[in-house]
Amino acid sequence: MQGFGRRVLALLEEIGYTQREFAAMVGVSETALSRYLKDDREPKMETIANMATALNTTTDYLLTGKSDKESFEETYRLVARGTSTMTDEEKTKLIKVLLNNGKQ
Repeated sequence: MQGFGRRVLALLEEIGYTQREFAAMVGVSETALSRYLKDDREPKMETIANMATALNTTTDYLLTGKSDKESFEETYRLVARGTSTMTDEEKTKLIKVLLNNGKQ
């Protein structure tokens, strides 16, 4: 996961979290977090998901460096491709989720 630690560290600095605060937020020890940030150790997927949530980003960005904009474009293509097989009820439900910031 080359660059994972660098991306997490950059977001920590941008947001203003200390490593101690962040470790507590994601449920890992400071030692483990330090190893993740140095790319000496790979976190479990659950930990990566917790990190993404705490940093208000995506796991995709943390793992690959893809920006949220790229993720949006990919998601848009997938949804657009799938709408031909969706029922009107499913389309309506999707629209409601999008308009309500993900809340159903």
